[in-house]
Amino acid sequence: MVLYGVAALALCTLVGMVVGEVLAVVLGVDANVGGVGFAMIMLTLVTHWLRQKGKFPPASEQGVLFWSALYIPIVIAMAATQNVVKAVTGGPMALLAGVGAVVAGLALVPVLARIGEPGEPLPPMTAAEKQEA
Repeated sequence: MVLYGVAALALCTLVGMVVGEVLAVVLGVDANVGGVGFAMIMLTLVTHWLRQKGKFPPASEQGVLFWSALYIPIVIAMAATQNVVKAVTGGPMALLAGVGAVVAGLALVPVLARIGEPGEPLPPMTAAEKQEA
């Protein structure tokens, strides 16, 4: 069952990369445009939909959780391959886009925090749970 989670991740990654490559061709850019981001959004939507349908058992989630723990190092490695110096010296557009994305993200935090109903707090940990942690 863990294999199904890894398969879902792999399929979403492949489709995301294809979408990123197609978008790069359409925009005339010589690089994948957001393939990993599209893959992660697709994975989130697909797994949510499968959970709602009851077709994504907890064992399959373990396969996705395993690779999601590696997501941040992968993104950092991919970002390290980009030529940041050339982008910054090429004009102010790269800096403007970066600052704009950060400002938009910060502005959306309060909006996203209001989505949904407040949840119930977790009960205090038992002695056995404290030993496991």
